[in-house]
Amino acid sequence: MNNLHKDILQSISQSKKLLAVLIDPDKMSLDKVSRFMTKVNQSIATHIFVGGSEVNEGVTETLVENIKKHTHLPVILFPGDVIQITDKADGILFLSLISGRNPDYLIGKHVESVTKLSKTNLEVMPTGYVLIENGKTTSVERVSQTKPMKREHVEAIVNTSKAGELLGMKLIYLEAGSGATHAIEGEIISVVKKILNIPLIVGGGIRTKETLDAAYNAGADLVVIGTAFEEDETFFDELRA
Repeated sequence: MNNLHKDILQSISQSKKLLAVLIDPDKMSLDKVSRFMTKVNQSIATHIFVGGSEVNEGVTETLVENIKKHTHLPVILFPGDVIQITDKADGILFLSLISGRNPDYLIGKHVESVTKLSKTNLEVMPTGYVLIENGKTTSVERVSQTKPMKREHVEAIVNTSKAGELLGMKLIYLEAGSGATHAIEGEIISVVKKILNIPLIVGGGIRTKETLDAAYNAGADLVVIGTAFEEDETFFDELRA
């Protein structure tokens, strides 16, 4: 499956809205995968993202193998570290934390991953990752040792996102962080979308159908939901296909 980016572009051209379910290997036990994926398959979800900020080696690969047994949806890695790379997935968001200035997460980890990636058939999608404050310290902030961007600094968020595109990123990901207390405001999503010529992903703090729809209406091409499903699987009932 090496047409992931092409399929995303085609969906956008057809005004289709995409939804990724984010599964954290550190929070999903293997005995729950089958039941969880049944709910995912019955929902409007179009993609599965797998990854977390702090995951032990080997855990991601085992989880991806199990997920693939229960769905035909594309499985894309959303790695917090090189050890989460596995060729069992279909693709990988090659995340550069462009909102921060830690060289490890701007380019260092990427260099470290090349040898491992070269041994896989993963579709690599360069993604500009923009972390925006959400009211509490996130695992991304703690692990990357970078500060999120202030919500009121809209121009800086817009310019950072556009700079990512100009650097050659194929996707921009606005992230409020896992377990965010509130989602990214529609104003921010809207102004970022207007300046971009590439797909916009939005995640963090989306816990209701209304919040999901608001993100789409503001311009998000692909929305990511993780914590809401971890805490309450009945949320899937509101998102049936």
